[in-house]
Amino acid sequence: MTTGHPPRSSFDTALDDDADRLAKSLRTQWREEEKQRKIRDPIALPVRWQAASDEVMDHWANICRCPAGVAPRPPVLAGQLDEIVRVHHRIPSRRLVVLGRAGSGKTTLALRFVLDLLAARSSPADPVPVIFSLASWNPTTTTLHRWLTGQLERNHPRLAGKRDRPGSARAASDASTRAEELIDNDRILPVLDGFDEIPALLRRPALTALNDTDMPLLLTSRRTAYTTAVKGARALTSAAAVELIDLALTDLDHCLPRGTRKTAAASTAWDPVLSHLRKHPQHPASIRLATVLRTPLMVMLARTIYSDAPDRDPWVLLTDEFSSTDDLEDHLLDHFIPTVYRDRPRAHRTRVPHLLGHLARHLDQLDTRDLAWWQLGSTLPRWLRTCLIGLVAGLAFGLVDTLVLWFSFWYAGHGLVTGLVKGLLNGLSFGFTSGLGFGLVYGLRYGHGAREPSRARVRLRGGTKEMRKEFVFRLAIGLVGGFGFGFTAWLVDTLVLGLTGPDGYGLMTLLAHGSGVGLRAGLPYGLAVGLTFALTAVLETPVDLETAVGPHDLLHTNRTTTLFHLLMFGLFIGLAGGILCWMQEFRIVDWILFGVVGWLGGGLAYGLSLTAWGQWVTLSRIWLPLTGRLPWAVSAFLRDAHRRGVLRQAGAVYQFRHARLQEHLARGSRTAG
Repeated sequence: MTTGHPPRSSFDTALDDDADRLAKSLRTQWREEEKQRKIRDPIALPVRWQAASDEVMDHWANICRCPAGVAPRPPVLAGQLDEIVRVHHRIPSRRLVVLGRAGSGKTTLALRFVLDLLAARSSPADPVPVIFSLASWNPTTTTLHRWLTGQLERNHPRLAGKRDRPGSARAASDASTRAEELIDNDRILPVLDGFDEIPALLRRPALTALNDTDMPLLLTSRRTAYTTAVKGARALTSAAAVELIDLALTDLDHCLPRGTRKTAAASTAWDPVLSHLRKHPQHPASIRLATVLRTPLMVMLARTIYSDAPDRDPWVLLTDEFSSTDDLEDHLLDHFIPTVYRDRPRAHRTRVPHLLGHLARHLDQLDTRDLAWWQLGSTLPRWLRTCLIGLVAGLAFGLVDTLVLWFSFWYAGHGLVTGLVKGLLNGLSFGFTSGLGFGLVYGLRYGHGAREPSRARVRLRGGTKEMRKEFVFRLAIGLVGGFGFGFTAWLVDTLVLGLTGPDGYGLMTLLAHGSGVGLRAGLPYGLAVGLTFALTAVLETPVDLETAVGPHDLLHTNRTTTLFHLLMFGLFIGLAGGILCWMQEFRIVDWILFGVVGWLGGGLAYGLSLTAWGQWVTLSRIWLPLTGRLPWAVSAFLRDAHRRGVLRQAGAVYQFRHARLQEHLARGSRTAG
C-alpha cells in the first residue's frame, strides 16, 4: 500500500513546464516595464481603495460561494498597493473589479498585482497572472476563450505550438495549442485591463460574455463605463468590487519633494506650492491644482515637467493663467512630450508631437490601443496601399530583369547600348505586369487589413479546417495572379520587343504569337505563384521563441521568414522558367537567366508585397517617412519613446503610457491637420 499524491502525468508535467516558463518570462518583462515607467522613482505613489457600492457588485452569497441557507461573511476589501494580492485572496470567488477615474492608477495596480502574484507562486500548478488589454476584444465576433488564447499566442508565440496528449484519440489537426491547454486547465488568471476602452456599444455584450464564465480574474475599468454597462446587463457575477481613492495632500507632501532636486536651505521648488495648498485650501488656484493632482497620472506629469527642470517653476500652476482644471490638465499633457525630449535638438523636439500624434490618430482609426509595427500602414486608403505595393514589387522585378537581360544581350554580342535598351524595354514590360499582378494579389488578400507576422516551419501532419480553407483561398488567388502575370508579361514583352525590333512584324502577328507565348507562360507561373502562396498557409507557424517577444524581436524574426519566402518563391519561379524554356525549346543558358530573374526579381517582389516584413518596409519605412508622418528610423523612434516613458510595452506591441495621453495627442494632431 502506498501513500501520498498520485504520480503526475506527462501532460500535467508539460503544463507545469509551460506555466513556469510563462511566469518567468512575465516576471522579467514586467519588472523591466516597471523600471521603464519609473513607478518607484523615488517611491511608488500610494494607490489606495475602498469597497465599491453594492450597485456594482453581485450578491455576497454568490461572491462567497455560500450554499443555500448559509449567510455570507463579506471580507474586508479596503487596502493599498502592496495589499492587492491579499485582498484578492480574501474573495472566495477570486473575482475582483477595480474601478477608478481616468489616471487613478488602475493599470499600475494591475501591474503590481501581477508582479506580487508571480512572486507568491509556490507551485507550478498555481495560476499565472497575465495582463490582457480589453481594448482589442470584440465580444460579438470573438468568444472570450478564443480571444484570450489569441492574445497569449501573439505575445508568447511558443504557446501557439500544439502538443499531442498521450493516448488521445483526437486528430492532430484538432489538438489544442499550449495556450488553450493552459486556459482550459486553470493555469491562467486573466488580468483584464481597461473595460472602459471597449467601444461603448460592445460593453454590455462583453459583460454578458464575462458572466458566462466563473474563472478567477481581475478586471479594471473607469467607474462610469462599468456602471452604465451594469445597468444594461448585470454586475460581473460572483465578483467583488473596489474603487480607487483620490490622492490626498499628505501624499503629495511625501512624493513630490523627494523626486525634486534641492535648492537653498534644503528646500525644493515644490515646497512653496505645497505650503500654499495647505495654508489656502479655499483659494481658487489651490482648489484647481489640488483637484488636478488627485490622480497618479497628473502627479506623474507634474513631477516629470517641474521636478528636475531648473528653468521651470511649479508655482506657475497656481497662477491665473489657468481658469479651469481642464486648462491645467491640458497644460500638463501639452508639456509632457517636450519635457521628456528636452535633450534632443530643437528641430527634433518640435517634430516629435506631430509624429506621436500621427501614431495616436492611427490607433484611433483602428479603435485599439495596441501599436503593432505590422499595422502601421494599415490606415492608409486601400487603393493607395495597393498601388504602393504594386509599384515597389514592379520596380524590384523590373530592375532585376533589366540588369540580367542587359548582361545577357551584351554577352551575346549586341553591345552595351543595344543591350541596355533591350534590357530596359524588357524590364519595363515585366516590371509593369509584375506590379499589376502582385498589386492584385495584395489587394484581394490584404486590402482590408495588415499581414500578421509569422515564421515558417515544416508541418508533417494535416492542418486545421481553417488552415485548409486558407490554403485553398491562397492557391486560388495565386493561380489567378500568377497566370495573369505570366500571360500579360510575355504578351507585352513580345509586343514591345517585336514592335521596336528591326524585323517589322505586324501588330496582329505579334498579338497572335504573344498570346500563345503568354498562355504557355501563364500556366507554369500560375502554378508557381499559387503553390508558393498556398504553401505558406501550411508551413507558417507563429514565431517559436522561449520567452515573450518584444516588438523588435518579432520584426527581426519575420525578416528571416521573408528570406524563407524569397527562397521558396524563387525555387518555384525558377522551375516555372525552366519549364517555359523547355516548352519554347530555349537554350540552357536561357533557363539559367530566367531562373535568376525569377528567383531574385520574383522573390524580392513577393517578399516586399506579400509578407508582413515587406509590407512594413514598403508602407512604414518608405511611404510614411517620405510623406512626413513617421521618421525614417521608425524602430529606433519607438524604442526611444518607450525608454522615455511615452510608450509602454505590452508583449509584442507598444501602447501609449496612458489612454489620456493617446487621446490628447490624437486630438492635437487632428487640430494641427
